[in-house]
Amino acid sequence: MQAIAADAGKQHGRTPQFVLVDELHAWPKRDLFDVLETSLVKTRNSLMVIATTAGRGQTNHAWETMQYARAVASGEVDDPSVLPILFESDLSESWEDEAVWHRTNPGLIHGFPDIEGMRIAAREARTNPGKRDSFRQLHLNMWLEHSTSPFVDMAVYDACAGEVDVEALGDAPCFVAVDLSSTTDLTAVVAVWRDPENNYVVRPRFFVPAENLEARAARDGVPYPRWCNEGLIEATPGNVVDYARVETYIRELAKTYRVEEIAFDPYGASAMMQRLEDDGLPVIAFRQGWRSMSPAIAELERAILGGKFHHAGHEVLRWNFNNIAVETDKAENRSFHKAKSKDRIDGAVAAAMAVSRAAAYTDTTISTIHFI
Repeated sequence: MQAIAADAGKQHGRTPQFVLVDELHAWPKRDLFDVLETSLVKTRNSLMVIATTAGRGQTNHAWETMQYARAVASGEVDDPSVLPILFESDLSESWEDEAVWHRTNPGLIHGFPDIEGMRIAAREARTNPGKRDSFRQLHLNMWLEHSTSPFVDMAVYDACAGEVDVEALGDAPCFVAVDLSSTTDLTAVVAVWRDPENNYVVRPRFFVPAENLEARAARDGVPYPRWCNEGLIEATPGNVVDYARVETYIRELAKTYRVEEIAFDPYGASAMMQRLEDDGLPVIAFRQGWRSMSPAIAELERAILGGKFHHAGHEVLRWNFNNIAVETDKAENRSFHKAKSKDRIDGAVAAAMAVSRAAAYTDTTISTIHFI
């Protein structure tokens, strides 16, 4: 038996018979796992055992592994090579119910973990939200969202994930919002339509630099390469987002659909805005300060809670929403911020902008307020 380092590059060429993967949820990326898993096929009757507590978020390899294990356990997937043994609690269950503790921790009746120690931890968790989330995740195997205080309940957000058919909307007005962000990070363009039932039909488009994509994936802890392969993100050549490609996509939207407004935060976007405006496209400025974003956030929240934000389950957009940390000023105005520096929320910000402008639209006129 040998413990190995996390450097995947040094583990190639091994021929293991048995691999024990401990606490997969804490592995920062999947490259080492892939090396070990593929090495097992070199010998007959090899075995991998994964022992892990629950993690956070749905954009990591541990979540994908758990989802597959659940699918095998439920019979949705027939894979006799996988044996899922799952002790986990649902987010809807009471974390203070000791019956849930016992079901999730089958050794509890035998003294491991210690019941009195768990009771002490639970008492502390009642008044400490951080400790409460740790208790739920690490003691009860509740898979939590990435943000400790998400903008909305992500289960409610996920309930709006039905398929959308933009083409069926015909000549419905379209509202586009652009968050250019930094040239080295994620750029988002979100288009929103209103359907006959007053739902917001959402189509996001994301752009990321193609150069060093694997390194960016490791930095942000998300599968950028897979998302690019699946068409969820467009990787533009070079080490920065190609704004020319973003502008081309916006022009394509304007040619294809009845685009009524294209909203930009003007910071860093003035040149693109001017070119589009010079060509007769309906560009407006939408600054991302308290005054403009607070009502936009309120409208977006109403749409999600009312089941009217139809996003087709776009994985990158969901990741953006799950990264949100909401800040509130003394006047109860709200704005979006990143919970951590590596998080990306650009798609959520653009969605709030687009929904806000779509909400202001009437059949006879367009609100022409330029937010400052």
